[in-house]
Amino acid sequence: MKENGSGTLIVAAVPIGCLDDASPRLAAALGRARIVAAEDTRRLRRLAASLGVQVTGTVVSYYEAVEQRKTAGLVAELTAGHDVLLVTDAGMPAVSDPGYRLVAAAVAAGVRVTALPGPSAVTAALAVSGLPSDRFCFEGFLPRRGGERTRRLAELAGQPRTMVFFESPRRLEKTLAELAKALGDQRDAVVCRELTKTHEQIRRGTLAELAAWASGGVLGEITLIVAGAPQAAEPEGAEMAAATAEVAGRVAAGTTRKDAIAAVAAERGLRRNALYRCVIGSAGPEAQ
Repeated sequence: MKENGSGTLIVAAVPIGCLDDASPRLAAALGRARIVAAEDTRRLRRLAASLGVQVTGTVVSYYEAVEQRKTAGLVAELTAGHDVLLVTDAGMPAVSDPGYRLVAAAVAAGVRVTALPGPSAVTAALAVSGLPSDRFCFEGFLPRRGGERTRRLAELAGQPRTMVFFESPRRLEKTLAELAKALGDQRDAVVCRELTKTHEQIRRGTLAELAAWASGGVLGEITLIVAGAPQAAEPEGAEMAAATAEVAGRVAAGTTRKDAIAAVAAERGLRRNALYRCVIGSAGPEAQ
């Protein structure tokens, strides 16, 4: 039992394909864990055997369908002072995998939560994609229902960040075609298949090209990377200068600067933030 009376929830990443990616820390944690919550107990046993580790603790089956029902029992073990090791089939728990409910419940109960980092399909695919990675968003699996799916695609059309998705191989062609329709068929994308495994494949192209390729059938685990929406070019200097002068005229006539910028930007089809920067810059430091 820990000094503070509670155990620690250890959220542990496991290999996404190549078992050699398992860390010594993971092997040690599996060997000493009193309780292991595993998405698939058979896969857990195979992983432990490949690492030469014997799991002596209690193994609890913890997959999506039983998450809600089994979370309370695991939190009770934690609050009683017992550590719990949480693993899924591949990658990091809680990232489109079971685990979020347990982590949230442990945090709410005041239990310490720590991560045992390791492989992740999200960051691995992003790193090899060749698409901008300074800013990205993870979308997981797109909704399956028509209306909700359509709305989500419409929301993503203007997303400027690189987007990361998980997808089933049997739905990949349909998803790529729908993304092409919603985001534009010339949007760059990358399909990462079977990352770190023997038959790893990284296919780059436009959404239209990748949809055509996927029509021939695809197998394996899929991570999809899609480029963000291209940013609109800044207006020409003369156009922005004229808009800035118009704002100054309206302010001189009694309109607030905020309202003047909003009105001129809307009338001229300019981005309000860009016009604001020009107005502030022309006014000098004292106006800021």
